[in-house]
Amino acid sequence: MELTIVILGVVVLILLCVFFYYVPLFLWISARVSGVRISLIQLMLMRIRKVPVNTIVQAMIEAHKAGLSDVTRDDLEAHYLAGGDVEKVVHALVSASKANIDLGFKMATAIDLAGRDVFQAVQMSVNPKVIDTPPVTAVAKDGIQLIAKARVTVRANIRQLVGGAGEDTVLARVGEGIVSSIGSSESHKQVLENPDSISKL
Repeated sequence: MELTIVILGVVVLILLCVFFYYVPLFLWISARVSGVRISLIQLMLMRIRKVPVNTIVQAMIEAHKAGLSDVTRDDLEAHYLAGGDVEKVVHALVSASKANIDLGFKMATAIDLAGRDVFQAVQMSVNPKVIDTPPVTAVAKDGIQLIAKARVTVRANIRQLVGGAGEDTVLARVGEGIVSSIGSSESHKQVLENPDSISKL
């Protein structure tokens, strides 16, 4: 009799664990208290589809609290299933909203899926990044070799981020400009007297 009760207790415990895994009741309560409308069935189906329920619900709560009405559960789930970083996208959208930057959900997910850090891009759009180039060696027309370094201020343009130049490309183009500017100078003294010619090019 005692063995039957123990076995029954273990079975009930296992069933409860399975139930609370597939039906995250406490997470649903947390979402409802935060003002996010999501059903228990939707949460259960997300578990079955192997979508991290905690990540999606927390992202929905963050978006709701920030007043982002265009972010839906379906969109977040689709972005996760496509291999995107849901948390970074929502953080970026909230930051862009607070900084008055026009960034929609589709654009943010496109940037994220293109392999760029969308949250860092928004931060760079607000606070420009300063990049120091490595030393660039170039020879003026008089045969004197000069070594130049440049400091470039870069501000991210959200609209042109997908397919745009990354940090390595910017450094390469600046290096090209330095070589071209020094190489077209008649003498090295011209470059030393007028270093603005490099920055203008």
